[in-house]
Amino acid sequence: MLSRDRFTAIMTTLFVWSLAGALFGGLFIGLYQVLLVLGLSGWHPVVLASVGAAMTTVAFYSAMPVALVGATGGVLASIGYLIFSGHRVELSLITATAAAAGLFAGAFFSWMVRRNARPLAETLTGLLAGLGAGVILSVVLILLPQPVGPLVMAAGVVALVGALFQLNEHWVVRACQGWLPDGLAAPLVAALIGGVVGASVWIMGGATAAGLDIETEGAIDSVLRDVPAGGMGGMLGGAVTGLVLEMLGYRIEQHETV
Repeated sequence: MLSRDRFTAIMTTLFVWSLAGALFGGLFIGLYQVLLVLGLSGWHPVVLASVGAAMTTVAFYSAMPVALVGATGGVLASIGYLIFSGHRVELSLITATAAAAGLFAGAFFSWMVRRNARPLAETLTGLLAGLGAGVILSVVLILLPQPVGPLVMAAGVVALVGALFQLNEHWVVRACQGWLPDGLAAPLVAALIGGVVGASVWIMGGATAAGLDIETEGAIDSVLRDVPAGGMGGMLGGAVTGLVLEMLGYRIEQHETV
């Protein structure tokens, strides 16, 4: 019979991993669809979306203060862009503007708080986990005779990234200590988060902007249509993965955050 502490630990793991998985899954499918709209094909959108979603989710999971600073800068910059740009919302411009704001906010955060290279090390761990998961998923999708829906794709990539991140986080962070620049860690991570926020605002702003051609409207609609399924799949994949890792001895309460 489970003790109260053990039961609480399991429920906390399910909640945290489900929440992180939902964020990852929705972001992964959104980025995947955007990359398809931009003309990428084959393994490229799968791998790039997996890497981008993994780095973003890991930043919120392991370096939440820095991620929140970057998200705040990205939101404010995106709102300012929408105010001054009118109905013309361009992906490259709004993403660059939000990323620049995140970079500035992260630099200010690094100046005000003790400098620490760990946020960048954690994000690099997410990059490696996302790269490995993206390559594995690409191979699986190529071998399967039938197309895979967004819910299954998101669940699979969340499980892969979660397992790879948990298994490799400790040694990657230790290997990065000593050579990563402390002063650039927070600005770079915040800039990444800001850029993702800008791209997300582009999707939402583009869906409501006037004067879009039929092809662009259809592309944006396809992105928004699949995001809920991606979030649900990510939630399921995250919950199962977190529970399995908890049973194997990887305790979420032992995870260090910055």
